[in-house]
Amino acid sequence: MEICPKCGLPKQACVCEQIVKSAQRIRVSTDKKRYGKIVTLVTGFESGIDIKKITKSLKNGLACGGTCKENIIELQGDHRKKIKEILIKLGFDAEFIED
Repeated sequence: MEICPKCGLPKQACVCEQIVKSAQRIRVSTDKKRYGKIVTLVTGFESGIDIKKITKSLKNGLACGGTCKENIIELQGDHRKKIKEILIKLGFDAEFIED
């Protein structure tokens, strides 16, 4: 059985990621890319969070393409209205998500 080095609990019961998620200040914005394409940017992630896992969940929930680069998630299209409820389901605090 593996033990988490941060909290000392077994890996299955580790709550480190939940604690970090609740304290994140996340900002959702849009940007215009090449040829007038719009992308939704999700920023404000700090270390201690698996950004690739969050990106995959957002892409599946919004049915769009996207990527993560340098702690910024880029999603194809304008998803500002729907992204907040998906982030809340993933464990982020609604008060700290800025549109």
